[in-house]
Amino acid sequence: MGASIVRLGLAALIALGMSAVPVRAQVFSPPKDELSVEERPGYQPTAQEEQLPTAYQRQLVFFRTVEPPGTIVVSTSQRFLYVVQGNNRAMRYGIGVGREGFQWVGLLNISRKAEWPDWTPPPEMIARQPYLPRFMAGGPGNPLGARALYLGNTVYRIHGTNQPQTIGHSVSSGCFRLVNKDVIDLYERVPVGTKVVVRQAPEM
Repeated sequence: MGASIVRLGLAALIALGMSAVPVRAQVFSPPKDELSVEERPGYQPTAQEEQLPTAYQRQLVFFRTVEPPGTIVVSTSQRFLYVVQGNNRAMRYGIGVGREGFQWVGLLNISRKAEWPDWTPPPEMIARQPYLPRFMAGGPGNPLGARALYLGNTVYRIHGTNQPQTIGHSVSSGCFRLVNKDVIDLYERVPVGTKVVVRQAPEM
């Protein structure tokens, strides 16, 4: 997704009466090869590659928030996605987030969910990476991974990935990616209609 699609996504949020403004990444920059190669269609990572560092592994953590149980809270600066459990607890997942210039904050809901979604790269992405396929059926080598949760009527999704090494980095065009086993777990936990709060940093 290119800058124009990002602008369209933001315009869609505004039309829905929802807030979403670009924010600047404030943590570290990912390796240059992760910036230059957005997707690797067809690549199937090994089980070892999908083993995340401890900090980014799915785990129950202390999490103070005013959001009700079941809410998804995304912290783009931390590279974490939280599912609020109540009693100051949340299930935390390591994620990959939008790179600089593609990050956003706002309030949306999950509008639909899909298992092993198909992938159709938008024209802006094709312009940057002309070697990409124009369509790719869902499967283990698909860049959207095992599951996708679509956010409102925007271009943004929470989805899996065939590039587990990008978890913890800012590499996407505004979507949030998890390793496949985590996005499958998340998919089973949250229904369509779930509130999704995207922030630069969590509540303190």
